[in-house]
Amino acid sequence: MDNYSFIADRPVESYRKSDTVFIITVILLWGLGIFTLYAVSGDYAVRVFGNSLYFVKRQLLSSAAGLAGLLLFAFMPIKSIRKLLFILTTGTVLLCLLTFVPGIGVERNGARRWIRIPFFSTFQPSEAVKVVTVLFLANLFDKQARIQNPEERSVLPSVLGLIFFVLIIFGQKDFSTGFFLLIVGILLFFIAGAKLSWLVPFTVLGVPAALLMVLLEPYRVNRFIAFLKPDEFLQGLNYQSFAAKRAISLGGFWGQGVGSGLTRVNSIPEVQADYIFAGWAESMGFIGVLVYMIILCVFAWRAYRIAVRCPDRFSAITVFGFTTLMFLQSLINCAVVCGVLPATGIPLVFFSSGGTSIMFALIMCGFIINASRSGSERETNFLDGELVYE
Repeated sequence: MDNYSFIADRPVESYRKSDTVFIITVILLWGLGIFTLYAVSGDYAVRVFGNSLYFVKRQLLSSAAGLAGLLLFAFMPIKSIRKLLFILTTGTVLLCLLTFVPGIGVERNGARRWIRIPFFSTFQPSEAVKVVTVLFLANLFDKQARIQNPEERSVLPSVLGLIFFVLIIFGQKDFSTGFFLLIVGILLFFIAGAKLSWLVPFTVLGVPAALLMVLLEPYRVNRFIAFLKPDEFLQGLNYQSFAAKRAISLGGFWGQGVGSGLTRVNSIPEVQADYIFAGWAESMGFIGVLVYMIILCVFAWRAYRIAVRCPDRFSAITVFGFTTLMFLQSLINCAVVCGVLPATGIPLVFFSSGGTSIMFALIMCGFIINASRSGSERETNFLDGELVYE
């Protein structure tokens, strides 16, 4: 099989206007997310916090921080972002280590994925790890491509870097996020032009290790068994999934509307988090789901188009990685809510309540907007360019 690089090298002198269509899709997805959170979280927020707008206010506050990050990454020169990569990587690793510090790290259900931030509640470092991993790999791929002698190019530093970041997330007992990041990282290797041969030993070691991690945690085994037997454990492991399916079916073609009470949604535990898509489906029905999917696909199309048109390899691979992170994560979440995949704990981008998630989603969008201004006048092809790894 031939191996290709993602883009051809070009000088970065010419700049264009930002991709307006992409910006519009970002605004639409964010707006629909806030609207859905408002529609589905009120009942639970009143019962637990005594304020129907509790989750909406928190999401708006996090969105404001994310907007600041979006503007920063949208207007900061990409060369400057690369120069900050060491600081970003080191800071992210330190934040991950803080999850294990008593009094700072927060443990929920046996997992240490959060740290306490004054005036901000909690922060989930794994969201930062996803962003930094893509930047880290794109930087290494670009450096390797600039080495003139093909024999001096090596895929090993990139492989070790990806394994390091994945293990950091696994250490927090966040298996789903770690495995998801691994998949995105492997996709980046192929886009960058790495040979398939390196995947063989990686798979031989990685698959047994992944299976061992699943088997070592009884709740993961039980979750998988529950997925294989959807008609059982309806009052236990499958209750959330069963309630979500009922809510989706109740939405019908046109949906129940926002003011109907959304009785089925209110029966889903913490619906404002990973199962918020069920709330959107019950509110807006099949038409609403179709509209969401169209907007999401346009978002991905414009972002991938930006990646293909980027004149430098680092920006192209980064945009591809960020787009894949958000697009694939959204599809996986919808599949989980619909019962197609076992529960993963992966949130729905722009929708699920979670300050860290919305912040870094907006930051990634900021970088994509930045890259859209440096595109060439003609689109390049995915198979254009010289080999990265011989």
